[in-house]
Amino acid sequence: MNRYSIYIVDDDPAIRSGLMMSLEETHQVRAFASGEDAISEVIRNPPDLMLLDIGLPGKDGMEVLSEVRSLVPEILVLMITAQDDVSTAVSAMRQGAHDYVVKPIQMEALEITIHNALETIRLRKEVQSLQEKHLIENVPFFIGESDAVQDVMEFISMVAKSATTPVMILGETGTGKELIARAIHHRSPNFRGPLITVNCAAIPKDLIESELFGYEKGAFTGARAAGKKGLIQEAENGTLFLDEVGDLGLEAQAKLLRFLEGGEFYKVGGTEKLRVQTRVISATNKEIDDLVDKGKFRDDLFYRLGVVRMRVPSLNERPEDIIPLAKHFLLEFSQQFGNLFTAISPEAEKALKIHRWRGNVRELKNLIERGALAGKGPELTPRDLGLETGSARTSPSQPEATVKAFPPIPPEGIDFPSLQRSFERFYIEEAFRMADGNESKAARLLKINHHTFRYHRKKLKGD
Repeated sequence: MNRYSIYIVDDDPAIRSGLMMSLEETHQVRAFASGEDAISEVIRNPPDLMLLDIGLPGKDGMEVLSEVRSLVPEILVLMITAQDDVSTAVSAMRQGAHDYVVKPIQMEALEITIHNALETIRLRKEVQSLQEKHLIENVPFFIGESDAVQDVMEFISMVAKSATTPVMILGETGTGKELIARAIHHRSPNFRGPLITVNCAAIPKDLIESELFGYEKGAFTGARAAGKKGLIQEAENGTLFLDEVGDLGLEAQAKLLRFLEGGEFYKVGGTEKLRVQTRVISATNKEIDDLVDKGKFRDDLFYRLGVVRMRVPSLNERPEDIIPLAKHFLLEFSQQFGNLFTAISPEAEKALKIHRWRGNVRELKNLIERGALAGKGPELTPRDLGLETGSARTSPSQPEATVKAFPPIPPEGIDFPSLQRSFERFYIEEAFRMADGNESKAARLLKINHHTFRYHRKKLKGD
């Protein structure tokens, strides 16, 4: 059992003594009669959890809370308040307190509140440990314990040494190909330069050349009067990430090949030869070898883009990473939505492990996001996820898995725009997955125009 560090800050010696006796058997507990003394010790040795009386002499609890949050935001603070001052405690939660208890303190209720808070800390530390294992200087990362993830991390470290070598990342939808591209960029000598991402499938084929290479004024009907700089120029001294590169048309492929071979290109409608230094990383979820065999993708471009190639394993190929990833997403969304989730139930863990992940990590993230939004906690259950064990349901996309419950509005309020975006993101991505990446089919599932679908998907990717 983990021993956590807990500070008690209350000017009533009886309360300090009672709480000390109740908690010191299982935790490292220190008590302070004033906020000033507690803050001095927080600076030297911050605790995991603080029980903080609102009505302190000198600096009151609200002032102490503000200073503690400023010094060490990770400390969870439980406010202690009188029955007639609950509104102040609610105000404290708006300013970052985790929860509150009311005097006279009922030990049974307090123990449950403390247990839930400590479970939140435990989950946070568990996720932090996983992050620190794979994260250097806050660059993008993969969470996981499997050999497959270790291979990916080694690949990132290897190719990041170069500033120019083209890299091709292959893998199913939702495996984290863009995440890997970002990690390579941030660890490479180009990290001070821009990272420009291009979704080749989202740009109409008749516009892709002008988007990549730019155009001169009057190059075509509707062109800007001043012309436009292309995305390749925008990526100068940085990294150009061509996502879904398998969707490029043959004409655009030819121009891209010329650029890769010499670093030179012309704008659409231009006569001046331009030179740009940038690293090109490409990715696709298509079987690129099949496209080459069918003449839909140039073999010379394939070899030029894929000087170094990496296939990203699907989530089904690394089942031991499912629960660590799920815990990471649960912490992220429970904090975002203000829900007090402290763990994933054993039944939910089992359901996650046996689920067939067609959308890979992205599908898992969407599933946990919905569960954190719809569930009541403190544990995430199969019902929250729409993955009841023993049912015939195998995918959360089926009608029975539709969200049936919504969390109540807590006293401190909710972030409604964030919840709205989460709801929209889930159904946009779920429809896209069900339609096997076909935007028109996905739009029909949602009964919207495919241009509207494309607009919303692009907007949500940028959030």
